[in-house]
Amino acid sequence: MNAVISVDLPQNSYEVAIAPGGLSQLGTCLQPLGLGRKLMLVSNPMIFRRYGEGAIASLEAAGFDVCHALIPAGERYKTLGSIQKLYDVALAHRLERSSAIVALGGGVVGDMAGFAAATWLRGIRFVQVPTSLLAMVDASIGGKTGVNHPHGKNLIGAFHQPRLVLIDPEVLATLPPREFRAGMAEVIKYGVIWDADLFQQLEQAKRLDQQRYVSPELMQTILTRSCQAKAHVVSKDEKEAGLRAILNYGHTIGHAVESLTGYKLVNHGEAVGIGMVAAGAIALQLNLWDADSNRRQTALIQKAGLPTRLPAGLDLEDIIAALQTDKKVKAGQVRFILPTQIGTVIETDQATPAVIRKVLLAMAEAA
Repeated sequence: MNAVISVDLPQNSYEVAIAPGGLSQLGTCLQPLGLGRKLMLVSNPMIFRRYGEGAIASLEAAGFDVCHALIPAGERYKTLGSIQKLYDVALAHRLERSSAIVALGGGVVGDMAGFAAATWLRGIRFVQVPTSLLAMVDASIGGKTGVNHPHGKNLIGAFHQPRLVLIDPEVLATLPPREFRAGMAEVIKYGVIWDADLFQQLEQAKRLDQQRYVSPELMQTILTRSCQAKAHVVSKDEKEAGLRAILNYGHTIGHAVESLTGYKLVNHGEAVGIGMVAAGAIALQLNLWDADSNRRQTALIQKAGLPTRLPAGLDLEDIIAALQTDKKVKAGQVRFILPTQIGTVIETDQATPAVIRKVLLAMAEAA
């Protein structure tokens, strides 16, 4: 089944196409976009070995002149140093303002390829071809691009919308189980912040920890409903002036955990799972939602095989200090996205350090 979801913006609207087998038709899909002849395909070595040759063949068959640049896999390589290597390839291949960059990979590849596109020659076009569940349902949509600073995640970046997001669900068959679980964290997030019906459908599934246990029908629902939620929010608030902040649910403490563990111990989805558990517990402490809703969220995160406890050895005061580098801090106050019921969240600065410390201590003691 194919689905096309529109991201409607005042400028630079685009489509998210969910098309099984679409990767083999990449060149044909790009032809109507009015791109220049020169393209740079950005990927990591593992993804490129599996899908790069076919993607380049499809693009060349459609008349594009293609070069490629590979960046190491992993969040810890999402740095300005890696971006410099992309610029070097862009220069060697003489990418022009009419040229485009194609991101073939997960969220790290998409973020860096998009940032390179946003900044090369003051901005050229790019296309997202996500290969991980996390990138399909979240990172590839919305135009957030960037890299990490040693003291915080995604502190360097730009909003730069893609011309197209092409999602081929068939590539999920080769996605490592841990990466599939990471993507499920973002799917659960949409259920909590926006789509109570999606949350209930996930609850009814027997297993969510591996792709092979998820029926094609549920997978289609997961992709479509998640992309629709992200597209709707981005369409209403492209540059996170208000509503779009809800997409950061679970990310405030999650980003702190990622940063403090050097982006090596937990991946992004695992950190978001931990962050959602923490946010749910904070909401419970503030009487924003009830204990049963909190229990349901934790149970669903566990069903997806995601961690619900803090990694051993983290200093709680370091986590609280790291929250001050979060992009949602205003006038020195950390602002959390917290749930009021399944499907609805609010933004608040009422989570005091004492409340945060109590929740984190409970999550550490239970580890």
